[in-house]
Amino acid sequence: MSAAEMPTGKSADEIQRFFNRPLFLSLTIGVPFCIFKLLFGLSVVRGGLASAGWLVVFWALADLAMNIGRELYDLRGRSAPFEYCSLAQIGRLLGAPLVFLALDTLLTFSIICAMLWSGWITRLSGSETVLWYTATTLNLISLSVVVLYNEIRALPGKNGSR
Repeated sequence: MSAAEMPTGKSADEIQRFFNRPLFLSLTIGVPFCIFKLLFGLSVVRGGLASAGWLVVFWALADLAMNIGRELYDLRGRSAPFEYCSLAQIGRLLGAPLVFLALDTLLTFSIICAMLWSGWITRLSGSETVLWYTATTLNLISLSVVVLYNEIRALPGKNGSR
């Protein structure tokens, strides 16, 4: 789609609203982050640190349940009474959910780096590797599409203020 064909006005706002919907955010950020955590936890278990690994697996599964819950609430047109992840939920109780969501993001990116730098990523089974690649693809491509869309919208004369 060329810049001249980009939606403007009401349709552009609908696309932006879609990018901000819990369904989209959960499927493209939340669930992939849960997969990274889950696979890391399993790798930690295999690495001999069973207690720590199972703690990470439990954390990943709790966050996955929260993300699926957010998706279901969104599909029903309702606002969820809980956050995307357990850390953000703790942050909600403390009045700072976005700070704790950012902390969860930092920890998840650290997990990704740990998997890469430790070499544990090469020890994933075939199906685990497919899960890792799927999570990576969903996360990175969706981020790129959103950034590209926002930058095109921000071009001079395209509903932007530049």
